[in-house]
Amino acid sequence: MTKSEDTLQLFDQYVIPSYNRKPIVLVRGKGTKVWDADGKVYLDFLAGIAVTGVGHSHPAIIEAIQRQAEQLIHISNLYYNENQGLLAKTLAELALNGKCFFCNSGAEANEALIKLARLWGHDRNRFEIISMRNSFHGRTLATLAATGQTKIQAGFEPLPPGFVYADFNNLDSVKAVITDKTAAVIVEAIQGEGGIIPAQPEFMQGLRELCNERDILMLCDEVQCGMGRTGQWFAFQAYDVKPDAFSLAKSLADGYPMGAIVTGPKLADVFQPGKHASTFGGSPLACATALAMIRIIREEGLLQHATQMGDRFKKGLQVLVEKYNPYLVEARGMGLMLGLILNQSAKDLETKLMDIGLLSLATAENVLRFLPPLNVKENEVDEALDILDDCCAELTGASNQEETDAEPEPVETPVSSDTADAAAPEPAQAAEPPAAPKVSAEQAAQP
Repeated sequence: MTKSEDTLQLFDQYVIPSYNRKPIVLVRGKGTKVWDADGKVYLDFLAGIAVTGVGHSHPAIIEAIQRQAEQLIHISNLYYNENQGLLAKTLAELALNGKCFFCNSGAEANEALIKLARLWGHDRNRFEIISMRNSFHGRTLATLAATGQTKIQAGFEPLPPGFVYADFNNLDSVKAVITDKTAAVIVEAIQGEGGIIPAQPEFMQGLRELCNERDILMLCDEVQCGMGRTGQWFAFQAYDVKPDAFSLAKSLADGYPMGAIVTGPKLADVFQPGKHASTFGGSPLACATALAMIRIIREEGLLQHATQMGDRFKKGLQVLVEKYNPYLVEARGMGLMLGLILNQSAKDLETKLMDIGLLSLATAENVLRFLPPLNVKENEVDEALDILDDCCAELTGASNQEETDAEPEPVETPVSSDTADAAAPEPAQAAEPPAAPKVSAEQAAQP
């Protein structure tokens, strides 16, 4: 029996089967690559589903964890810790200039947003929250109720009341479900689990105006699309809107479990002692890791790099769409949050890519999702496109003898020495990344 078979047997016997796991056992990662227990190497264009934002085992992440672990791992939130204050200041200055609450996951962060909206609306006799059909906000009962997908909710009825649904990118649909009980609207700037569907600018801007007019909170779920993935610190910044609060998790600490909400001044003091809490939220170790993550994104110029590599990858996907139409239908997304839409289930292509050595994820039935690290190199993008080309040719029975036209031209990319070999073209349409807030390198690092 191989090492992989041993592990699969342990899972079969002892782990609750709540995931459809792929039949590989990953044991090591470095940068954009991972290795399985049998020594096979994979190009990881899933990054733990948008979690390892600066790749596996980044030296600065390792150093931050090791140093903090030697000093102080955890204390109760009944006491102060310096790292939590520094991280809250850093996030608040990146957006909204309010305050932060820390937790451990995206579902917890969105649960905190829901409770915050309920508490804000309590004395106003408002409790309903509007979310979008096709959305995903988590798997706790409240976040499941906020998720606009009946297939995910099935079996858990009756769900908590107080959630209504509108059509994404349809402002009239939102208006139609607003009542005098509406407290908030929660929205993803890019629906991730829903199939990599970006919001239209007029929808996000119109939603902000509508919330202002009706005195309704606008809440953004940035769990998957935040922390530089779209070429902005937070995806809503590409739309020139400011929510009243937003949630973070996934790549906030590059794989160390962490979630957060960031509020504007309007909601900064709604939670008072006894109204919300988290045992592990904002620990010295988690915050040290998140501070290191933010510092890496700044020092390595990864907002610009994600825009450029995303532009290169998307152009390459569009070439494949033209080549393999109608099997491939469309490439969409923003930055390094991209989806390839098929005219059938994406499962076969996902499996074929994994067999060859490229990790991706099928979602929304016919969408193949790509979420590589922000510091993915140009040659890795090109390698992924080559693997995709070969797999599409095999699955469609098409000839792949000739090179496709319009291959991206390499240019210089101003990034750090860690990614200096990753050149890319100038972005075609993504917005300029926001200027870094006035926080010193010392403040952006752990003490």
